[in-house]
Amino acid sequence: MLDQRFKADEQVFNVAQGLPVAQERDKGDDSKFWTMYDQVSKEYDDTFLSRGNGDMNIILTFAGLFSAVNSTFIVGMQPNPGETTNVLLLQLIQIAAAPNAVHDISNLSSSTGYPSSTVWMQALAYASLAFSVLAAFGAVMGKQW
Repeated sequence: MLDQRFKADEQVFNVAQGLPVAQERDKGDDSKFWTMYDQVSKEYDDTFLSRGNGDMNIILTFAGLFSAVNSTFIVGMQPNPGETTNVLLLQLIQIAAAPNAVHDISNLSSSTGYPSSTVWMQALAYASLAFSVLAAFGAVMGKQW
């Protein structure tokens, strides 16, 4: 009878060891410290990641808007190809109107010279577009990491 009672007490004790109340009571000061550290570090990491995720969203939005506006300016700064087309059409009309006449085509330039300020502005616009796309790429990589 005493042996059965001992086995029953042992089974109850083993079941009670698995309960959270029993586990919490058996923890020492070191164990409580690491439990608290784990909880605080998890909260800090979650806050840090949510803040970083929000920052990446802002960078993506800004880079997308900046790239769109910058692309619009780049398109607006392109030289007008209509001028060259008009000069060439005028030459063709003159040749068609007088096929036997000698036509001077030396006044047609093979390339149009652009002012250096225009070239610099376009170079800066393309460079800023490249950096904007690079920033968006970095933000996407940061969000997926």
